[in-house]
Amino acid sequence: MTTITETLPAAHEPLYRGGVWSWITTVDHKRIGVLYGVTAFLFFLVGGLEALLMRIQLGSPENTFLDPVTYNELFTMHGTTMIFLAIMPLGAAAFNFMVPLQIGARDVAFPRLNAFSYWVFLFGALFLNASFLVKALGSANAVPDAGWFGYANLTSRQYSPGHGIDFWLFGLQILGIASLAAGFNFLVTILNLRAPGMSLMRMPVFTWMTMVVSTLIVLAFPVITVALFLLMFDRFFGTNFYIPAHGGDPILWQHLFWIFGHPEVYILILPAMGIVSEVIPTFSRKPLFGYAVVVYSGILIGVLGYGVWAHHMFSTGMGPIADAVFSVTTMLIAIPTGVKIFNWLATMWGGSIRFTTAMCFAIGFIAMFTMGGISGIMHSSPPADLQQTDTYFVVAHLHYVLFGGSILGLFAGFYYWWPKVTGRLLSERLGKLHFWTTMIAFNLTFFPQHFLGLNGMPRRIYTYSADLNFGFWNLVSTIGALMLGASVLIFMVNAILSLRRGAIAGDNPWDAATLEWSTSSPPPHYNFAVIPRVTSRLPLWDRHHPERMVDRPEDELKVVVAGKTLARTEVPDDDGESGTHHVPHMPNPSKYPVIAALGLTIAPIGVMLKPEHGIPVFLAVTLTGVLIMAYGIYSWALEPLEDH
Repeated sequence: MTTITETLPAAHEPLYRGGVWSWITTVDHKRIGVLYGVTAFLFFLVGGLEALLMRIQLGSPENTFLDPVTYNELFTMHGTTMIFLAIMPLGAAAFNFMVPLQIGARDVAFPRLNAFSYWVFLFGALFLNASFLVKALGSANAVPDAGWFGYANLTSRQYSPGHGIDFWLFGLQILGIASLAAGFNFLVTILNLRAPGMSLMRMPVFTWMTMVVSTLIVLAFPVITVALFLLMFDRFFGTNFYIPAHGGDPILWQHLFWIFGHPEVYILILPAMGIVSEVIPTFSRKPLFGYAVVVYSGILIGVLGYGVWAHHMFSTGMGPIADAVFSVTTMLIAIPTGVKIFNWLATMWGGSIRFTTAMCFAIGFIAMFTMGGISGIMHSSPPADLQQTDTYFVVAHLHYVLFGGSILGLFAGFYYWWPKVTGRLLSERLGKLHFWTTMIAFNLTFFPQHFLGLNGMPRRIYTYSADLNFGFWNLVSTIGALMLGASVLIFMVNAILSLRRGAIAGDNPWDAATLEWSTSSPPPHYNFAVIPRVTSRLPLWDRHHPERMVDRPEDELKVVVAGKTLARTEVPDDDGESGTHHVPHMPNPSKYPVIAALGLTIAPIGVMLKPEHGIPVFLAVTLTGVLIMAYGIYSWALEPLEDH
């Protein structure tokens, strides 16, 4: 952090000033957003490296670069890492930093719960990846290898006798607690801490999508938690929920997993949709076309997302009625998604477009996500799905949605909000190079996989015979994957150069319309000297560019205290008068969220040790973790939130 502090302008230093302990104990939503973003990006690199190793293995027929066990481990950890440790927390990083600024709040509703959420996420991610360390120390079957979806009964003791699945199931349970804590926190923050005058239909679309995602998390994660608890009892306590030889049902796991798993798809994609809905109006210099329709379509996606899960299960033999119902609901969910695409295109139509890097990534998102959505509609037909399921056609579809959708949208957000986070601009020249190499490499990697799937190449195989004629397109896909890795390196170089000597951004370099751009870059610890009062959905344009507004309200953005209109930089006295520049009271740093998160992570280790070391070790380690967690939570509850 010293390097960052030294390279930021003097006015920007306070947000990033301080040593390691200040970051460990921070409860500032902006710092937690930075921690989420840096951590998630590092795991994005880990997941990308895992993917590159698999692509090298598949680049030629009958390759021996990886053995089948290692390939299965990488396959499992790649999917788990990208979904739970990269894309979701990158969205959480944007939620943490931007949502309080967009709604005119000084912090989230529960700052220490927010810190707890981050530390639980970090410890859960480290717990999951500790399986590689345990394997390196000589323990066989230590890395999860049953697929990121964990289908029963591959996860039973009979087929997965080591600790690999234990790391996976406990890691996901820990990560689920982090997600639930964040989900509740953002719901309460958005509903209760909006600035005066900011009605729900004046909120930025990104904030709306945050609220929808938080609702999905609160409703979906308990389902996967139940599924994982049943698996834990099967593995450690002799139950038979998923074991067919004793009356269990492996299909029960599929239902529980996908009732969570398909809303999870929208947990991953809706943040990117929210980002694109901010970027396109800003660089088209006109308000979002059909704002209300975009908001309602996002809500409808969230609702319909719970009615489509079994389209992942057409091949399990559910019967014609279930197949027909889930086929129709899958087709229906394409409607609100398509509505958003037409709204974004209509926003650009007739606009004065600036093709910044952020805008290029937003347009790339629209194109690639549309392609992924079209192939998804193909899977809504059970006869077509039966031909395509478990082939590389589905792999292509998945990556067009999650990389072409989520990752491209998140990169648009990186370039758009980087100046607000760091106070510096990224290089547009390097940014354009990053964009074009990403687009070319992405399509080179994943478009050929459609052909491989249609030609019959199965998923989840580590090698193939030369007689099957899969070699050419696999080689093309591997070359594309290596280029995709190089494109990420370009972004990293751009980010490092920006932090060291990037141009000073100023408060609002893009001439954007929403509240986060009304404060300094980076914002002060307290975000706003005086909580703003808003009278418009696009308050900064309403004030500075009335010609861009449709149905402009009479009042401009105002900050009003005790009947006086204040400038943004003025700070009120305790009596509401301007002039003495008192810093608003903010929550104190706290070490107890870290302690509670550490205890939560230690407790499952005792359960994992039970089969080899018996009940005494199980009780000792588990109770130690529970006591540490209880101490952290109890002290946290008694600790004063603020100094007065």
